[in-house]
Amino acid sequence: MKSEDIIWIVDDDPKVRQSLSDLLESVGYRVRAFESGAQMLAVADEVGQGCVVLDVRLGGESGLKVQATLAERNLDVPIVFVSGHADVPISVQAMKAGAIDFLQKPFREQDLLDAIANALDYSCSIHSRLEFTQELRERYQKLTRRERQVLRLVVSGLMNKQIAADLGISEVMVKVHRASVLKKMEADSLAELVRFGERLDLGAAEEAG
Repeated sequence: MKSEDIIWIVDDDPKVRQSLSDLLESVGYRVRAFESGAQMLAVADEVGQGCVVLDVRLGGESGLKVQATLAERNLDVPIVFVSGHADVPISVQAMKAGAIDFLQKPFREQDLLDAIANALDYSCSIHSRLEFTQELRERYQKLTRRERQVLRLVVSGLMNKQIAADLGISEVMVKVHRASVLKKMEADSLAELVRFGERLDLGAAEEAG
């Protein structure tokens, strides 16, 4: 658990909201609680590293709709669903849409804490990937236009001779550019460079450039 982790509770039952808030705060979590999905979605852009504990059946909208809206906004925040009903079809739908867990009320406190711990592990991995991708973008910006062309063709699987023919330069210059790309992208091998390129979606990046 990190200090920036926030557990977002969305439940229209005030007693449940208070009970969950007390439990989570007692073990050191920071908590924000809402009585409706609309209230939570109004500030959802503030969701950072953390997770959402979301009731399936809310007055005014369903938890599944809240989940879908978060996805539409590209807010990849892990969700732990809770329900007072045996909603098997809904639970399957929620899990297929990416929910971390689905707990039926009444559930054991430890089961909820375990589910939240799993959700936070997932949240941490998401943010680590995003941070690394941003770092790769910054390295990519240091490349010259020619180096970007060479990188794109290397990632596409072409050999040095093929790259030289495609760009109208000598094979020696391809090797020079490739060595410079490896250094600037901080890749230890050609295989790692290819993985970096795939993460950056170089086809789209080259068209945009």
